[in-house]
Amino acid sequence: MSDPMSFRLGEAEKKDLLERFLRYVRIDTRSSETSETYPSTPGQWDLLRLLQRELLDLGLQDVELDANGYLFGTFPGNLPEGRTAPVVGFLAHVDTYPATPGDGVVPQILPDYDGGDIVLKGDPSRTILASKNPLLQRCVGDTIITSDGTTLLGADDKAGIAEILTGIDCLRRHPEILHGPIRVGFTPDEETGNGTKYFDVKRFGAEAAYTFDGSILGEVEVETFCADSATVTVTGIDVHPGMAKNRMVNALRAASWLIDRLPPDHLPETTELRESYLHPYVIGGEVGRLEIKLLVRGFEVRDLEEREEDLRRLARETEEAFPGCRVEVNVQESYRNMKVVLDRFPEVVGLAEEAVRRAGLQPKLGFIRGGTDGARLCFMGLPTPNIFAGGVNFHGYQEWVSLEWMAKATETFVHLARLWGEKEPK
Repeated sequence: MSDPMSFRLGEAEKKDLLERFLRYVRIDTRSSETSETYPSTPGQWDLLRLLQRELLDLGLQDVELDANGYLFGTFPGNLPEGRTAPVVGFLAHVDTYPATPGDGVVPQILPDYDGGDIVLKGDPSRTILASKNPLLQRCVGDTIITSDGTTLLGADDKAGIAEILTGIDCLRRHPEILHGPIRVGFTPDEETGNGTKYFDVKRFGAEAAYTFDGSILGEVEVETFCADSATVTVTGIDVHPGMAKNRMVNALRAASWLIDRLPPDHLPETTELRESYLHPYVIGGEVGRLEIKLLVRGFEVRDLEEREEDLRRLARETEEAFPGCRVEVNVQESYRNMKVVLDRFPEVVGLAEEAVRRAGLQPKLGFIRGGTDGARLCFMGLPTPNIFAGGVNFHGYQEWVSLEWMAKATETFVHLARLWGEKEPK
């Protein structure tokens, strides 16, 4: 390769990228909100140990898998003697969404995609319709990977893992691409909001980092929701149903009444772009007592406050509608919009944009209607934008990813490493 600035993945490297990805998605790494361990599930340990071996095979130094499931390693720089550069980090998470099956993933590979519907052979009722997935039209001619429709695929975030490791392998095979020291990190339990619970920013030791946990080709995400979680506890009065007249207060009915009255214009299924929402996603209990768990999301703190006031108002109205019922609302902060921090580090974002350009794409600064480990890391002192990884329809049976989009993410990784190698350390 004569010009490192024109680096592109070759066919052999794209094959390696695909093989890595397929290897990872076959490991069930669903996280769990109810587990008392960390990581929350044994499958995450299985993937972490595999990745530990692969990091060592790629020549990384200081490879450490700690007791909390954080896997860190260092890929040494190759700058000429006398030149130094700051340490940059790259991150992805090993767990997948807990509410969709992730065991026994059977990948479907569609080379030279023709633009039509994609039949998922394990459950054709879940066929991916081209008419409802307009992004597929940008991938005609690409290699598309899906599950067979009986599980999720796991591109969130095993695509990011495969891209980072393939990028490291490319740097190893192309020593003419100069770069400074690189820290690699793989984290557990991002999907349950606990991905940075025990993350040691000082031990990670990077000036800035990038999560490869985004979606659409060319996007660099510099904004996330502000996020809280809410638990609504409904306490009723349980008596024998044969003697219940004027005595029983059914917590299930009261909870159903409350859920049915959530603001219809502020639900995930009715909102887009920067609109806020309340999302009930778990309910459990009995006649006498139950809990509803909700996600509260908005790009501004005032949006969160408005949605939380909606919830408290509904709690009061439910108590009035069901005399004798008690409804309590408990809100906990999850994370805040990382733009607040990233606006103070324009060069960190600018280098990501330039890396996307060098990969032959037009960068687009965007926002994500969700969260990444980077949101919390920004407020922990590590500015961390989010880079596209190529997956679409995260968390569901119809998840898919373009191999060509993954290849472009890998190229972006390589160019980003090179750009950081050109920086002077502080």
